[in-house]
Amino acid sequence: MKSGQGGVEQLYVSSAALRLRPKTSGKYRRTIRYVYAEAHGIALVMDIFAPLDHGNGFGIVDVVSGAWHSDRVRLNEHIGLGAIDAFCERGFTVFAVLPGSVTKFTGFEMVEHVHAALRHAAAHAPEFAIDPAALGVLGASAGGHLAALATLARPETHVPRPAAVGLFFPPTDLVDFGGRAFDFSQSAGLPRSRLLFEDGLAGHSRQEILDAAERLSPARQVHRRPPPTYLLHGSADPVVPLEQSEKLAAALRAAGGHVELVVKHGGGHPWPDIRNDIAAMADWFDARLMEA
Repeated sequence: MKSGQGGVEQLYVSSAALRLRPKTSGKYRRTIRYVYAEAHGIALVMDIFAPLDHGNGFGIVDVVSGAWHSDRVRLNEHIGLGAIDAFCERGFTVFAVLPGSVTKFTGFEMVEHVHAALRHAAAHAPEFAIDPAALGVLGASAGGHLAALATLARPETHVPRPAAVGLFFPPTDLVDFGGRAFDFSQSAGLPRSRLLFEDGLAGHSRQEILDAAERLSPARQVHRRPPPTYLLHGSADPVVPLEQSEKLAAALRAAGGHVELVVKHGGGHPWPDIRNDIAAMADWFDARLMEA
């Protein structure tokens, strides 16, 4: 057991080591563990980062997930990327959403949790001093996958339509992941097989697995005109092939969407000077949300 922030005891600590230290300018007001929904008796939380000075009235729902795992370690790694600083310094309010982990929830359930966060941010927009019609969505890696799917998949209940979407190196096609099917075997101690089904892959036919993987693939779920989307991906990403962003970009454009795909030459997952690229994405968000 470890003590968490805000005096809350952290019972389960991720097996992943903290790779990116939470280096931050700290130019924001932070609300820790704000509950936005409940699932099976489990509180779903987000940390809210508000600008110190007057905000610009725009909110960003930032989906925090690495390898489909969400906790304080992942959030601190995410802060280390620099996105919170870049957006808050421009006046955005950032809702850093923890959508749950594959140890407890399927990918489909995590997407529903992102939908719940969008509904909550929009419903309480006056309290947060944001425009509910000008919400942005952000996500990196597995968080980018969930953010993309939450934006594109047809929800069963009303979900505010994001006005702009920014994604860092997201998996987008689990059926064809670099010329092969995505590896749903256990990775870094996490049962990725539960992304598709609560009980894992055992007992499910190959066709059932393919059908579920297709439904969990953003590049295969573009059913309507998508919001403007900014994709950032390294050409040498060893975890998620660049082709994954290229596939999503092609699908979005085919549906009439505006897409900017920025490829970082030699960039990995992520890369050392990514803060400069995040700053450019934040400027793009500012321009897009002004048009909303």
